[in-house]
Amino acid sequence: MISIDHQAAQNRMQAHGLYNLREFDGTGQRRLLIWDRNWVVTDQVPAPGTLVKSSRTITLISVNDDAQ
Repeated sequence: MISIDHQAAQNRMQAHGLYNLREFDGTGQRRLLIWDRNWVVTDQVPAPGTLVKSSRTITLISVNDDAQ
């Protein structure tokens, strides 16, 4: 999987009209993603490239740069 920082992923999705975004700490520590640029997306639901309606919730699962 290609790593992309969390902020860049959000920017890319919003540029395509997807604003219903949800985020989770991929380490299971339930930390809040305060500084999005310090996190890297490790998974996404639905999978990248899946065609979705703009109302669909996209979940980004990310880890802090220091957790990799």
